[in-house]
Amino acid sequence: MRVPRPSPVSDPAPAIDRADVGARLRRRRQANGLTLKELSERSGVTLSMISKAERGEVALTYDKFAALARALGMDFRDLFGQADETSAAGGVSFTPAGQHVLYRSGNYGYGMLATDLTGKRMVPMRATISARRVEDFADYIRHPGEEFVYLLTGELRICFEDGREAVMQPGDSLYFHSSTGHIYLSVGAGDAEAIIVCTDETGEKKGLV
Repeated sequence: MRVPRPSPVSDPAPAIDRADVGARLRRRRQANGLTLKELSERSGVTLSMISKAERGEVALTYDKFAALARALGMDFRDLFGQADETSAAGGVSFTPAGQHVLYRSGNYGYGMLATDLTGKRMVPMRATISARRVEDFADYIRHPGEEFVYLLTGELRICFEDGREAVMQPGDSLYFHSSTGHIYLSVGAGDAEAIIVCTDETGEKKGLV
């Protein structure tokens, strides 16, 4: 089957404003009749983090925005402001080069792929890793499911909370359980870029993954 290639585009990847993401989280929380405390208990994200995220004061890492989206019954299309688009016909999604949806946190840039598909069991991303030190993180990142990373450019070190490490060169790949705390660090001269795919723990469709 041949997937039609959309017309070439010259615009850069659309960047998502964290204030817009925060406003969508707040609207969905209020629509669900949840207080900040109730959402915190349901998602496992601290009340203060949710409050700051809703005000656009912080950018969330994957584990946090995935947990909040799951707790609120949101798809990434809802979270990143694409809910009015029609889901790709036949479950086929094509993302032209440079046209991923970009969400930046302090240490990572998340290039979300296949955002026109809902109910995905996998969450594919093209990630840019700029973090250099474990100390730049308040804690290790943990979330349900499994994770696959394929390094495109740069040099990458993945540190696990149990003391294990993996140093990766372009073309290397790694597969691991995401519930084990982990941190991605760029150890080369510049940022590292990788394809990362996260899955849900149960493999069931829950709107988010």
